[in-house]
Amino acid sequence: MPMKPLAGLFLALACLLGIAATGCVFELAYGEPDLGLQATRLILAGSLPGCVLALVLAIRINKPV
Repeated sequence: MPMKPLAGLFLALACLLGIAATGCVFELAYGEPDLGLQATRLILAGSLPGCVLALVLAIRINKPV
């Protein structure tokens, strides 16, 4: 089954946000974050639910009727 272009866009966004969340977790776990503690926490707080939401949207858009 081919992927719809909009689903692919949301899947790419989910991947990008997942990478950002993973990087923030490592930054917070292993010392002083490069962007500062509060900025890194804010990025993590936005990217983690955004990743899940984008992934769910990609799945729902590409689901056959």
